[in-house]
Amino acid sequence: MEKRKVLILGGGFAGVEAAIFLRKKNYAVTLISDRDYFYIYPTSIWIPTGETEFEEICIPLKDLQAAHGFELIIDEVKEIHSKERRVVCANGEYCCEYLVIAIGSGKVKHEGSEHFLSICGKPEESLKIKERIDALIEKGHGKIAMGFGGNPKDPSNVRGGPAFEVLFNVHNALKKKGIRDNFELTFFAPMEKPGARMGPQALKMMDMFFGRLNIRKHFGKKIKRFEMNGVVFEDDTKLESDFTMFIPAGDGHPVFQNSDLPLNEAGLIKINDYCEVVHDYDETPEFYNVFAIGDSAAIDGPDWRAKQGHIAEVMARNVAFNIDAIAKGSESRKGYLDHLNILCVMDSGDGAAFVYRDNKGGKMIPMPIIGHWLKKGWGWYCRNSKLGKIPRIPGM
Repeated sequence: MEKRKVLILGGGFAGVEAAIFLRKKNYAVTLISDRDYFYIYPTSIWIPTGETEFEEICIPLKDLQAAHGFELIIDEVKEIHSKERRVVCANGEYCCEYLVIAIGSGKVKHEGSEHFLSICGKPEESLKIKERIDALIEKGHGKIAMGFGGNPKDPSNVRGGPAFEVLFNVHNALKKKGIRDNFELTFFAPMEKPGARMGPQALKMMDMFFGRLNIRKHFGKKIKRFEMNGVVFEDDTKLESDFTMFIPAGDGHPVFQNSDLPLNEAGLIKINDYCEVVHDYDETPEFYNVFAIGDSAAIDGPDWRAKQGHIAEVMARNVAFNIDAIAKGSESRKGYLDHLNILCVMDSGDGAAFVYRDNKGGKMIPMPIIGHWLKKGWGWYCRNSKLGKIPRIPGM
């Protein structure tokens, strides 16, 4: 019997996890990615300070292909025709029985974006951040501003944690060199209480961290534009900076505009709890065996919901289960809504804090010294478990 064909778009956390678990169920899986490596974004925070090399954060997709047996195509997606389950790429067209969209999201546009770098942007930007930080260290003094933005049309597609982590790690690196007092560090965000989705306890502790580490705060003013030497806000005040690191909020991937996909106001793909793309015509939903997971999808849930790698992986595993159920004619399904939470180890270079948030509330537990090595250990686990060199821990 010929294996059913699944086409996965995207080689990030969601796409790779979907490929691994669909192969476990013996489907013929083709994964299309526009880069030839899987990038471990959560541990890229150490590249700017030189604690980790770029190559340590990358897993060649051909190694994952060899470990799990999926077909790999390096190509750029240009158009998605979901009703036909047909994808147009730069170098060819592909059709399938089941389509899984996991190519991430776009970024909210900001005037003057050429004047900042992002740790959550293209992977190579992490090396450019390191170059800028190294240049200031060589100079011996400077003003560094780091922050993140929001998207009122879809508040879930925000990445704030890595901005905190990179700034804390830069503080720690400067302190080790004995030159921290020569630098002005500022954290900025347009919302009044950045990090509020982590819960009131975490918010209070973050405020204590800023005070203890002598990191300035600039909150509650919308960003007007970025300039070469700083950030201008809606009231025309300016935060001066010799180097600015900023993480824009996510919005719809540009490819989605060249598609027949149902999109929300932010341009993200509408899905149901089972990650199925739902075409709604005259209130009669239509399904075409198309799924969207990770940052590509518009997720429902509480106001504090946030997209993270572990949620993307839950969605991917659910999609593998749901595709198999559909193929077998089963009514059984698995949804992502019951699994929504915020879970991270927020690293500072000399320690970390364990952050957890669900419907019952949030907590933040300081983990001096050991927390840093726990996160390092997770990076090792992520690489080796995905390559099949060590067993997977259930749920991770």
